[in-house]
This record gives sequence, C-alpha cells and structure tokens, in this order.
Amino acid sequence: MEYVYSAMLLHSAGQEINDANLKKVIKASGAKVDEARVKALVASLKDINIDEAIKTAAPVAAAPAAAEAPATAEAPAEEKKGEKKEKEKPEDEEKAQEDAASGLASLFG
Repeated sequence: MEYVYSAMLLHSAGQEINDANLKKVIKASGAKVDEARVKALVASLKDINIDEAIKTAAPVAAAPAAAEAPATAEAPAEEKKGEKKEKEKPEDEEKAQEDAASGLASLFG
C-alpha cells in the first residue's frame, strides 16, 4: 500500500508519477524500494486519470453513510412520542458492518 500512497502523495503535490519520484517518496518514508513494484505501479497508472478515478470512487464510499441517515432521522420522532425503546440492529446489518470494517482493515494491512 505504501506504493499507492506514495503515488497519491505525488499526485496531490502536483508532481509527475514516475519511477524516480516514486522511489524518492518510498525511500523518504523509510520503506525498502522494490523496483518491480515501482515499475508495475507507474505502468498501471500511465493511462489513468486519477482525479476522475477519485470522483467516481467517492459516491461508493459515501453510500453506506447515506443509507444510515434515515435511521438517524427516525430516532427523534420515537423519543418525542415517549417511547424509549432500545435500538436493536438486525443481524444482517451487523454482518454488513463487520464486512465493511474488515474491508477497511485491509487498506492498512
């Protein structure tokens, strides 16, 4: 992942994503440079518009948050009626949250 993060850092700094720049960032982070991985990443990003890829990925990341918004909006209405029910999560929702958490963990593994 440090290679992808290095490429994103170069992109956000307005620098060209090439072998030399990528190696510099990876070395500066203290990680060992793997020449094959550097070349593979640079080649795979050659024809990719990173800004466009980020824009198309953002709605996917925001979708789970939007799905939970209606549940939050309903909670105050229940409290106004005097009903103090303990909120229970369906098993499917708990499973989905566990799957999402494991997916996020893979980003940092």
